[in-house]
Amino acid sequence: MRNLTVRNLPDETHRALRVRAARHGRSTEAEVRAILEETVRPAERLKIGTELHRIAQEIGGMDDLDIPRQRSEIRGADFE
Repeated sequence: MRNLTVRNLPDETHRALRVRAARHGRSTEAEVRAILEETVRPAERLKIGTELHRIAQEIGGMDDLDIPRQRSEIRGADFE
């Protein structure tokens, strides 16, 4: 995991973060992580796998799609 340092945070903003964290029963640091996560990765974002599944269901599913598996030995790359 990466670290992030926020410099020159106004006292009032820090105080508001501490109050908000206390309301949610977590540390100030955990509150900042939650805020960042909610902001940059919102729950309503498009999830490609979910969307493909929804489209497949709309057209009747893909259960009858027969895709044969290739069962071959895994080999490393040959650079010669």
